[in-house]
Amino acid sequence: MQYHVNGNLVPAEEATVSVRDRGFMYGDAGFETLRAYGGTMFEWEAHANRLRRTCDVLSIDHGIGDGELRKRIHETLEANDLRDAYVKCSITRGVQAGKLTPGPADNPTVVVIVSELPRGGKRGTSVWDAPATAEIVKTRRVPDHALPAHAKTHNYLNGTLARLETEADEALMLDLDGNLTEGATSNLFFVRKGVLHTPSLSGAILPGITRTVVLELADELGIPTRTGCYRPVDLRRADEAFLTNTTWEVRPVGSLGDTELEIGSVTRELATAFDALVESRHY
Repeated sequence: MQYHVNGNLVPAEEATVSVRDRGFMYGDAGFETLRAYGGTMFEWEAHANRLRRTCDVLSIDHGIGDGELRKRIHETLEANDLRDAYVKCSITRGVQAGKLTPGPADNPTVVVIVSELPRGGKRGTSVWDAPATAEIVKTRRVPDHALPAHAKTHNYLNGTLARLETEADEALMLDLDGNLTEGATSNLFFVRKGVLHTPSLSGAILPGITRTVVLELADELGIPTRTGCYRPVDLRRADEAFLTNTTWEVRPVGSLGDTELEIGSVTRELATAFDALVESRHY
């Protein structure tokens, strides 16, 4: 395997960054997880825009355009002869003096790593082999006014602590007021009496790219949709539920703690529509 580090392709075992890099020392970095289908990036513009917004929040003025980032990603895919892959693109403020106050990002660190995934689309294979198990954990989501939810940074301790609480596939977190937010690495959807619900972005929720696509598909399919503020009891009363992220796509929830959930018709319809969208765009 070869990875892209600061403009150069290097063998994976030689792909290193300095121990003084601020991304390592302080989590002072932004990243995007993307998925390549058939050799092209899914929802590239949305991912590039979100990465830019994250860097703006962190005041990391790295000076690297979207076109250059995209070129480095494709060079990494080609170097590894991959067409269907997981892609992670990270930008840190780089190596600076060992103090908390950051300086200008004059020499940012830019890393692209990839790994093989199965083919997607209508003739593809899911990366998961079963519906997800999920559990609502005690770790609360960091408030938006403490760490902006739309910033996808290297500081993932919130999600790490949540995952440490459970052996389930996903840890679902509440905000400080006890409202549902999201999973450690996913957005949450549930269906009640034919209506699709998902927590509103007015809460401490990452605006997931797959989340947006699923909401657009639901609108096209005529599935009634509501975004709002929900309590755990609303999820426990759901007829069906699913999680979304870049690698899982649309993954049904098979159980919430001790409660079993059916893989319902809305989940199946949206998963089928997502596969059809990927197929039409990328294969």
